[in-house]
Amino acid sequence: MELVPRTTAPLHATGAVEFVLLAAVSADATFRLREAGDVAALAGSIARLGQLSPVELRPLPGAGDGPVRWQVVAGFRRLAAVRLLGRGRVLARVHGRLDEDDAWSLALTGALLGEPLPVAALEALRQRLSQGRAAPWAEELIDAALARAAQDLAAAGDDGGAAEDAASSAAEQVDEAGPGAPPAGATGAADDEEVTLEELAAGLATRLAQVNLDLSLAVDAWDELPGDARRMILEQARYLAELHPYLSRGAAR
Repeated sequence: MELVPRTTAPLHATGAVEFVLLAAVSADATFRLREAGDVAALAGSIARLGQLSPVELRPLPGAGDGPVRWQVVAGFRRLAAVRLLGRGRVLARVHGRLDEDDAWSLALTGALLGEPLPVAALEALRQRLSQGRAAPWAEELIDAALARAAQDLAAAGDDGGAAEDAASSAAEQVDEAGPGAPPAGATGAADDEEVTLEELAAGLATRLAQVNLDLSLAVDAWDELPGDARRMILEQARYLAELHPYLSRGAAR
């Protein structure tokens, strides 16, 4: 597969993070890669620590005029956990414009580039994408994820069933942490466990590194970004700059 270099920042690098009413979020499951399953442990984590990672939303295609309805692109388990808690709003990265290819890229990041889905789920995803002719570039990534899963099973030997369960659990952790999060084990904690200060700090450093990467992409296409998006990015960047002296003094104490 030949990759064509980008000349502008992908739209998913410029979404604004805000709270969105759950009533405005559609039940559409176009980008759902697995059933939500039991989200009680994730809900408990969100209740303790807050929602650390936003769900990814874009306007629901074909919704017509009237109030905006949002389509979930990634974060179905987080959304289900927030609903379980009985909350009225969910923290979301809102993409005013996100085409199908970029939406699938965002949805598939954790499942194919982090800890993969279980083998059966990967095969089902391959069939689903081929039938809908969506994200043709993902075929090689699915093959690579299947190869990694097969290697894990082979290395596990007779304990293949346990390895499959572990792969499934790790994939859920990536989904809960959000697209762009490090693979399971990178911070030493899952969302359904108590998080130590060390793990919280490591996760925060990883997320900030991803933000810096996205900002570098945005800089390259700064003049092409909508004015409202530029103002929101500058506002968040200014807030980080104002925090820096306090963080530096704290580290020096």
